[in-house]
Amino acid sequence: MSTQHEFKTEVKQMLDLVIHSLYSNKEIFLREILSNASDAIDRARFEALKDSTILENDPQWKIQILADKEARTLTIRDNGIGMTAEEVEKNIGTVANSGTKNFLENLKNNKEELSPELIGQFGVGFYSAFMVADQVTLVTRRAGDKTQGTRWVSQGDGFYTLETVEKETRGTDVILHLKEEETEFLEEWRLRKIVKKYSDFVEHPITMEVEHQEPVLDAEGKPAKDAEGKPVPPKVVMKEETLNSQKAIWLRPKNEVKKEEYDEFYRHLSHDYQEPFETMHWSVEGQADFKALVYIPQKPMWDMLVSEGTPRGIQLYVHRVFITDSCEQLLPRYLRFLRGVVDSADLPLNVSREMLQEARTLTLIRRNIVKKTLDTLADLQKNSPERYDTFYTNFGAVLKEGLRDDFENSEKLQNLLLFSSTTLEDGKRTTLADYVKRMPEGQKEIYYLTADALANAKNSPRLEAFQKKGYEVLLMTDPVDEFVIPSLESFQGKPLKDISKGEIDLESEEEKKAKEEERKAAKEANSALVTRLQELLKDQVQEVRLSTRLTDSACCLVDAEWALSQQMLRMMRAMKQEVPEQKQILEINPDHPLMATLRTLLEKNPQDPRLEEAAKMLFDSARMMENQPLENPREFAKKVAQLMADGFKA
Repeated sequence: MSTQHEFKTEVKQMLDLVIHSLYSNKEIFLREILSNASDAIDRARFEALKDSTILENDPQWKIQILADKEARTLTIRDNGIGMTAEEVEKNIGTVANSGTKNFLENLKNNKEELSPELIGQFGVGFYSAFMVADQVTLVTRRAGDKTQGTRWVSQGDGFYTLETVEKETRGTDVILHLKEEETEFLEEWRLRKIVKKYSDFVEHPITMEVEHQEPVLDAEGKPAKDAEGKPVPPKVVMKEETLNSQKAIWLRPKNEVKKEEYDEFYRHLSHDYQEPFETMHWSVEGQADFKALVYIPQKPMWDMLVSEGTPRGIQLYVHRVFITDSCEQLLPRYLRFLRGVVDSADLPLNVSREMLQEARTLTLIRRNIVKKTLDTLADLQKNSPERYDTFYTNFGAVLKEGLRDDFENSEKLQNLLLFSSTTLEDGKRTTLADYVKRMPEGQKEIYYLTADALANAKNSPRLEAFQKKGYEVLLMTDPVDEFVIPSLESFQGKPLKDISKGEIDLESEEEKKAKEEERKAAKEANSALVTRLQELLKDQVQEVRLSTRLTDSACCLVDAEWALSQQMLRMMRAMKQEVPEQKQILEINPDHPLMATLRTLLEKNPQDPRLEEAAKMLFDSARMMENQPLENPREFAKKVAQLMADGFKA
């Protein structure tokens, strides 16, 4: 008995996009379905290493294309792992994919900017079948489930039916009932061309029964003749023919592979239909024998920022047998943007997850992949700085994570970092090495400031003393900076200093001696004001003190030396984490005219209510300059308006 189900809302939206506006090239539907079939065989092949019963006396892996012009159906059949009814509903009936909603949102908002074929990244390429079919039927049986299978049917109208059926063979049949205007996809020449173009390197044979002409022979084996002595026309017979070459592209010599082949294999592998940004193809012999074909994508994939539970991007093969795409030991997390294949000659075919965790071979392969990637990036940075800048814009935030986790390659990673700074125009970035070269004599530390946006960083009052001194400050706006930069204690012997924390000392010993009396006088002159402000703001700030980092602004907020930064606290709140109670330090500029006014008020009347108002406004204005929310912005605005009115009146 069949049961009807309704697609989830996002699937309906996606179907509408796929059918009407997404793909510019309809033939891609066949690539998607063939790719899914190949994946299903890979998984069955791996499971068969541990349990040979799933072969069911059919050890010859194969993908078949069946074209029926009379019925107007195109069937793609594989003898791979198949699916249970539950898996069909999960994988086909719904889109159980965290990135899909975001993808649909982006697509709707940026239709003109997004590549029309990025949907392959989101694991929903199956739905591209509805571009050419008015009905899609899927009949599948999980390997090892005897003969009970599942049939899924949909017209792409928002509904689908499910029913239990008998299926003699394992695997999946995808049956497309083609639209009247799409019957070209039943033609042999068209199917040959698509398979050759997109799936020639698929390891498993993709076959199709094609017409062959055979001569008619007589009893003696000679060409037969009719009663009039004329040659009998050849007879037409159907023969199964393999359409793809099945050449594992990573096993071929690099000089024999064309760029077009590399690009197409990347699309097959990643479901990203742009060209790869960079291609790395190499082989290693010695301590570990393996061949690798690894790509850097043009843009981040949807899963790059997902922390756990996603494939690692590199597929592990052993002697051309797919093992896994989730081998944690093969690739460090900070290189998770990579896509590719590694084929080892040293691991056993029946390798288990437990063995993978302990395999020394994988450690050697991992080190080699990391080295190759970082060397490639270093070469790109040196010889093609503009291209490297493009790479860094897309993947720099992830690359930085290696500073915290990969001590072995720390120096290489440090040299690959790029940062905005106070001396560079927007859009330009510097390396740490170039920053150090520009450091003026007397500068002891590499100064940096973290913020949630470049504009906020550049407008921070904390920069004033550094700018007056001619000291460049690195501006860091990636959220990951808060986690990884503290692990980078120094570079080329120069300590890194966060200018938003602790005391700032920019003066030489000579300057300190020259200003000693001046500073002592300022401290005495402002002692009573600092004490009074501290009393008035005791619930808001940890301390009030005179600033050595302000030259123009009246005040600013800074953190204690070992406190969490405000950027870190913002991220913790955004992640719904418990945020520790932490007060900041209010620094005031003793040379600012406002402080002279407040000192006068204090001398005349220590209890003058205007002092309390001024203290609160100082605190609120300091919070505003650091892009922190005010507790009562309306009240602050009223006070500013009143001060302006009084000032203009005077």
